[in-house]
Amino acid sequence: MTKTMKAVVLTRFGGPDAFELREVPVPPVGPRQLRVRVHATAINPLDYQIRRGDYADYVPLPAIIGHDISGVVEEIGSDVNEFAVGDEVYYTPKIFGGAGSYAEQHVADVELVGRKPRNLTHLEAASLTLVGGTVWEAFVQRAQLKVGESILIHGGAGGVGTIAIQIAKAIGARVITTALARDHAFVRSLGADDAIDFATEDYVEAVARLTGGEGVNVVFDTIGGDTLTKSPLVLAAFGRVVSLVDLAQPQNLIEAWGKNAAYHFVFTRQNRGKLDSLTRLVERGLVKPVLGATLPLARMGEAHELLENGGARGLRGKVVIDVAGETVALPSTQRAG
Repeated sequence: MTKTMKAVVLTRFGGPDAFELREVPVPPVGPRQLRVRVHATAINPLDYQIRRGDYADYVPLPAIIGHDISGVVEEIGSDVNEFAVGDEVYYTPKIFGGAGSYAEQHVADVELVGRKPRNLTHLEAASLTLVGGTVWEAFVQRAQLKVGESILIHGGAGGVGTIAIQIAKAIGARVITTALARDHAFVRSLGADDAIDFATEDYVEAVARLTGGEGVNVVFDTIGGDTLTKSPLVLAAFGRVVSLVDLAQPQNLIEAWGKNAAYHFVFTRQNRGKLDSLTRLVERGLVKPVLGATLPLARMGEAHELLENGGARGLRGKVVIDVAGETVALPSTQRAG
């Protein structure tokens, strides 16, 4: 008899109502794979971009999407010796490479999987895999951010920014971030040295003021468009820009020429090595996930809508999914009473 599981299935490209909760078969486990009972997953901008059809050519429908998993190993393949049944693990499923995390069970190649940090809950760990791996790749492998350098992180109160601030501080950098005035105390509590209210002040002028006209060594772009075009204006000579945003339209980056700037466009690659590095930071207390809202699997559409409109609602940190459906915690601006 075929084992089944509950999964949230993307039935068409469109709005948050494009998902259906279905009973689907549990995938078989190959020799170098393991099957994980998913305790928690999380929502990323990549998820709602896929849902609305931005990457339609890469996602055959119907599809189970999702890019963060924290859970417990329930079955291992015949050639797996790195893990045992009962181990707590966390990882990002292969992007555009099969079923994702919006389900009760997931089968993954063992090379993708890391041991969950001992000091995190499954909800916290699930919020960290894609964003943490992406920031690690952006800062350590691409920008090669160094102790004593300065970095401008756009959107410090968001799901990516909250982790980016902490990792940059763990590296030993001076962190300047953009955030609404209401979030300045919050981003400083994460380690930001300076915060710029992008709603009331031009961040190019603010960075010049804060750095004595020198500019920053690294810009971390999570927004794209005009932000990417203006990044060279805040860079020091030989500065680096790392961007997570794909380019739908050509960008005029001529200002980067005079700075001898380097641009890195980061599409994170999944592997255990980055997760292990991240785990060391977490277990030393240098990085702590920020959970903005928690919802059950059956309310996936609501979770997507919440993330897409989170800035207007004062959402801080990540939107996570308790796959067991036992915990619900909306942002303070959304809570009853």
